[in-house]
Amino acid sequence: MDDQIHVRIGCDDDLVAARAEARTLATALGFSRTDATLIATAVSEIARNIVVHVGEGEIRMEALCNDTRYGLRVVATDNGPGIRNTSTALEDGYASRGGLGLGLPGARRLMDEFEIETEVDRGTTVRMTKWRQRDELERLRDRDRRAS
Repeated sequence: MDDQIHVRIGCDDDLVAARAEARTLATALGFSRTDATLIATAVSEIARNIVVHVGEGEIRMEALCNDTRYGLRVVATDNGPGIRNTSTALEDGYASRGGLGLGLPGARRLMDEFEIETEVDRGTTVRMTKWRQRDELERLRDRDRRAS
């Protein structure tokens, strides 16, 4: 399993690729089909924001692991105009370009952790993570691997 994936975002076709990569990595990490779909949807929403509001950017996805859980971190970056009012942009229903206003608040609801950094005329970075608990068998296998 490739633990880090980079997807350039520049058009609608890239949304499909980013969504597929997110689902593939989530599945490889043992997320349920439901959680894999939630992750893929959050990635798609953020990628759509890049296409609509900026034109191009990048989404990086990486596998995370600690003693008790697996995670999938998504970092979306662009060098666009930034978000002038982050708190307004995170409100349900706010749409700056005629959309439904579901992108940022929707992605935030779907993931366990969500953080946004933005600077006007310098771009935006969105970091979001979804976690799942490791079961006892996974933890035992990991201990056995480290012991050998």
